[in-house]
Amino acid sequence: MDQAWGPLILSFQMAGMGLFLAMLLGVPLALALALGRWRGRDVVEVILTAPLVLPPTVLGYYVLVALGRNSVIGRAWENLTGSPIVFTPTGCLVAATLAALPFVVKGSRSAFEEVDQGLLAAATTLGAGPWRRIFTILIPLARRGIAGGCILGFAKALGDFGVTLMVAGNIPGLTQTAPLAIYDFLLAGRDGQAAGLALTLTALALFILWLVNFYIKPQRRDEAST
Repeated sequence: MDQAWGPLILSFQMAGMGLFLAMLLGVPLALALALGRWRGRDVVEVILTAPLVLPPTVLGYYVLVALGRNSVIGRAWENLTGSPIVFTPTGCLVAATLAALPFVVKGSRSAFEEVDQGLLAAATTLGAGPWRRIFTILIPLARRGIAGGCILGFAKALGDFGVTLMVAGNIPGLTQTAPLAIYDFLLAGRDGQAAGLALTLTALALFILWLVNFYIKPQRRDEAST
C-alpha cells in the first residue's frame, strides 16, 4: 500500500487545484446562466454540462485535439512555459478541472435560481446595486447549493480516469493518479494493493456524499418549515 500513497496524494492535489479553477470559472458562469437572458445561453449550458454524458474517451479526444502539441493553444502554452500540456501534470490539472466544472456550474446555478427573487427586488428598491445584491444576498443564500456542487465536483475530479488517462497519460510519479494506479495494480496482479486503494477511494466517496447531504438537506428542511 505504500506505493499507493504517491498516486493518492497526487489525486488530492489535482482534485483540489482543479476544483479551485472550476470554482473560478463555474460560479460566475452559473450566475450568468441563472440571471442572464442573453443569446446563446442554452448553447453555453449544453457545452458546460456535456462532460456529464459524453464518454470519457470522446471528451479526452476533444481535449487532445484542442490542447495537443499541434494545436494553437498547445503550441502557445509550450512556447510560453517550455512544456506541453498533454502527458504532464498540467494535463492532469486540465482533466480534474473539466471533471469538476459541470457539477460546480449545475449546483451553483440551481442554488442561485432557488433564491427568492422578492428579496433581490426589495434590495433593489432600497438602493442596493447589482454587485451588492450578488455578494450580500444572492451568494450567501445560495452558499449551501454552491458548496454541494463543489463537493461533488471534487469527488468527480478525485476519481476521474478516462480523461486523465488520455490527456495526461499514466506516468508513475508524474501523472499517475489513484484510479490509474488501481488499473496498473490489477494489470500487474497486485490485487491486494488494488483492493486497498479502491477501498480508500470508496470510503472517501461515501464521506463526500455524506457531506453533500449535510450541506444541502438542512437547507431544504428549513425552507419547508417557513
